[in-house]
Amino acid sequence: MKRFGLAFLALLALTGTACAQTVNDNPTVPQPILPMQPLSITSDNGTVYHFTVELATTPQQQATGLMWRKSLAADAGMLFPQVPPAPAEFWMKNTIIPLDIVFIGTDGKIIAIAENAVPYSLRPLPSGGTVEATLELQGGITAKDGISVGDKVVAKGLSDG
Repeated sequence: MKRFGLAFLALLALTGTACAQTVNDNPTVPQPILPMQPLSITSDNGTVYHFTVELATTPQQQATGLMWRKSLAADAGMLFPQVPPAPAEFWMKNTIIPLDIVFIGTDGKIIAIAENAVPYSLRPLPSGGTVEATLELQGGITAKDGISVGDKVVAKGLSDG
């Protein structure tokens, strides 16, 4: 999160200029709901799980993610495209609900899952390889549904999506 320097704040005070506070200037307010799209995960046994995910595309949206959200529906999530594909690392700073963090490789298959990531934890959760996107889902949903490494993720903007 960017902070204004003292000189800038002094200039605002002297000129009487005010600026609107954005949601992300307040570190305890979740970002507004982002654009949504369908996403599906097909397991090895052919079962298809359907989700509606928010798409976090800008650096600010990705930095904020699901911070300060109080709940996440079982059929919802947030997708973080990685352009260009690269290794990724997530943490749970200011995230108050447990999440399953699903790392999606360049072939659209899941390469790693951090299950039930601990709220507020600063422990890095690495992808373990190159990803084209990371998907955050409700904590425990991957185990409940049997979603695992190797399952195929299909969404607009992903390989074969």
